[in-house]
Amino acid sequence: MLDHRLDSEYEELRRTVAEFAQDVVAPKIGEFYEQGEFPYEIVKEMGRLGLFGLPFPEEYGGMGGDYFALGLALEELARVDSSVAITLEAAVSLGAMPIYRYGTEEQKREWLPRLTSGELLGAFGLTEPEGGSDAGATRTTARYDEATDEWVINGTKCFITNSGTEITGLVTVTALTEPITRSSEEAGKLSPQREISSIIVPTGTPGFQVSKKYSKVGWNASDTRELSFTDCRVPAANLLGERGRGYAQFLRILDEGRIAIAALATGLAQGCVDQSLTYAATRRAFGRPIGANQVIQFKLADMEMRAHTSRLAWRDAASRLLHSEPFKKEAAIAKLYSSEAAVDNAREATQIHGGYGFMNEFPVARFWRDCKILEIGEGTSEVQRMLIARELGMTP
Repeated sequence: MLDHRLDSEYEELRRTVAEFAQDVVAPKIGEFYEQGEFPYEIVKEMGRLGLFGLPFPEEYGGMGGDYFALGLALEELARVDSSVAITLEAAVSLGAMPIYRYGTEEQKREWLPRLTSGELLGAFGLTEPEGGSDAGATRTTARYDEATDEWVINGTKCFITNSGTEITGLVTVTALTEPITRSSEEAGKLSPQREISSIIVPTGTPGFQVSKKYSKVGWNASDTRELSFTDCRVPAANLLGERGRGYAQFLRILDEGRIAIAALATGLAQGCVDQSLTYAATRRAFGRPIGANQVIQFKLADMEMRAHTSRLAWRDAASRLLHSEPFKKEAAIAKLYSSEAAVDNAREATQIHGGYGFMNEFPVARFWRDCKILEIGEGTSEVQRMLIARELGMTP
């Protein structure tokens, strides 16, 4: 018989993060959010708690946990606030994980202890202004300079989380390192096959420019910026993984990251239930609590159903990852369903709160502003449907 209950170690972690979210994040995050400020104080405490090191081995300063543990932490944080949750998700799944998965031992020793402790944040430089969902349409270039044994990087990246904070230590970017010409299967002509590699660029490197913060609809207490590289030189040793395998590496990182985003979206969906239950029990209209009305009860039932199903989906995908089983389809399903569930729940929670749901002092207003990006970031809903169809063998 399948047992979906958490063992004692996972449950202790979940409870610890839930208490942290309620006691530390909840009282402070609203002010950071409204002022558009990065919550350094909260992030520092997250580092002390070991959250940035959850899925990494102790030899690199990690907690010796796994991706499932990270998902539990993300869900509990997002139940209270998504800016804090996405800061953790991007720092771990997108910032540190590529170095752990593909870095040399020297790269791991240099970067991971500071990334897993939260002393530094890492960022993931994939998306470009003219690329969007077509991540393979990379225009950023990295030319190898044999005379200096350096990569010379030129290009622009956009929508990069954690890329401009005071504690950002590096950005791993994808870049064209050399076009390769191979025979086309169509018409026997030659067609260019793009060689994309991954390169670590430390912050402060000459030629690496970080733009001002975006003015965003949501996630206002997280850091998101555009990056530009102008003859930016880094040592050849900063190549991450095998040359020409950068795109494939990042596809794997994105598959894993979708599990993390699904856990985050589940937390937001559940947070909408939490807030709405409290409000429905205390808000009175026409002489009784609004929760006594069947229309509100049905809304809450549907919201709980969506959050519960989202939780099962991300946990299933995470379990497959941990058991080294194929998980691409399940990760896409989890990300697609949970992100849409978060949007639906945020809309309903705002409706239940009525006029107060439109006031920023209420968490559901923050949830409503934060939810939409979940259907866009780390692969749009359309991309997830494409991936699922492909895994079903329905597309070439």
